[in-house]
Amino acid sequence: MDTFHLSAPAGPLARDLKTALRAARDLGFRAVELDARSGLDPAQVTQTGLRQIRKWLGDQGLVVSGIAFPTRGGYGDADRLEGRIAATKAALKLAYDLGASVVFNHVGDIPATADDPAWRLLIDVLADIGGYSQQVGATLCAEAGRAAPADLARLIAALPEGSLACDVVTGSLIVHGHDPAAAIATLGDRVAAVHATDAVAGAFAGRGRAVILGTGQVEFASVFATLEERGYRGWIGLEPVEPRDSRTELTAAMDYLRAL
Repeated sequence: MDTFHLSAPAGPLARDLKTALRAARDLGFRAVELDARSGLDPAQVTQTGLRQIRKWLGDQGLVVSGIAFPTRGGYGDADRLEGRIAATKAALKLAYDLGASVVFNHVGDIPATADDPAWRLLIDVLADIGGYSQQVGATLCAEAGRAAPADLARLIAALPEGSLACDVVTGSLIVHGHDPAAAIATLGDRVAAVHATDAVAGAFAGRGRAVILGTGQVEFASVFATLEERGYRGWIGLEPVEPRDSRTELTAAMDYLRAL
């Protein structure tokens, strides 16, 4: 496969962002994913800070593929919801300011029926966030894996157009009992991001575990063939399983994908 579209997470590469960006460049990446919950708080990034980050990116010839913003609760969880909404909007604005078009998070539990009060809350919140995202130019991408692909497609269809996209996380799909290639086919043009991760399933859905890329049950040839059929041209994010040896693992992952 064409490895030009691979993106590395900055966090595991170094403690400070400037060093992480240099490491990503040295490994051969052209994009990095930043984490807005660890070391890059959107509420504390000043205009001066944004200019500095943009300069570091430019110096290394990198772009930002997306912003990770993993929250504890979902968007249908009423506990601390207002703060979660405000923080998500801040992450969307940060993504746009750094040239990225997507923010990654889960949406939480998706109710089985539309008459569940939690469904109405989830729809209202995501529609609000979606309206803001269209103002700032970055979209919330919900993880497909933790959320079943069919449920996620149903949720997106119930929202105003452009409110929510999805991030296909291949290893997470295996852990939760779903076939990644089938998930891509189900979600179609709703797929705005992909994370190539590997895993082995457990005895029950949700009980599997992440493993090094190429050693698990994800059939990557099938995954990328399905992405090609669907015309996907976005970034493919990588995630090391062992952050302490992230550089070696990311290099091996690139070599593995290059050989497909």
